[in-house]
Amino acid sequence: MSHEIHPLDRSFFDRPMLEVARDLIGTTLLVDGVGGIIVETEAYDPSDPASHTFNGPTLRNAAMFGPAGHAYVYKIYGIHWCLNFVCQPGSAVLIRALQPTHGLDTMAERRGGLAARQLCSGPGKLCQALGITIAQNAMPLDEAPFTLLPASAVADIATGPRIGLTKGVDTPWRFVLRGSPFLSKPIPVS
Repeated sequence: MSHEIHPLDRSFFDRPMLEVARDLIGTTLLVDGVGGIIVETEAYDPSDPASHTFNGPTLRNAAMFGPAGHAYVYKIYGIHWCLNFVCQPGSAVLIRALQPTHGLDTMAERRGGLAARQLCSGPGKLCQALGITIAQNAMPLDEAPFTLLPASAVADIATGPRIGLTKGVDTPWRFVLRGSPFLSKPIPVS
């Protein structure tokens, strides 16, 4: 008897962003069949001074105020795309790192032939490897090109402060798969 794996639907995201950020660790993200296991996330909500929604709706952050279960894509430093999953209004989860498992040749080509460990170890690298651009902004996460599959096992999760922020720097809203070599940066051991 085979067990069919059902992709995550939009209702998965219509919850508090901290729950979603934690529950995404160990899930599989594919974009046009290319991707891997999510090993690092960060959560943001409108009460957070580091969030794009802290000062209310703008043209740039409109997707974050839209329905749950959609992508919010933006450019950081004018260079790198970043992929977020919209949760409840004004909140989202930044996908920081993946363990590459599907389409490694495609990812390596997009990333200049780097080793698997370097393909998706940061939000900008991840978007480059998966071919994410502004074209995916506001797209539903339960339709092509996205596929999100549930975790196959309970993840051993560590938490810590988010990375690269000037506001809300001590907020422990970063979630990682403990011991993963594919993280953007190791999590401090407490």
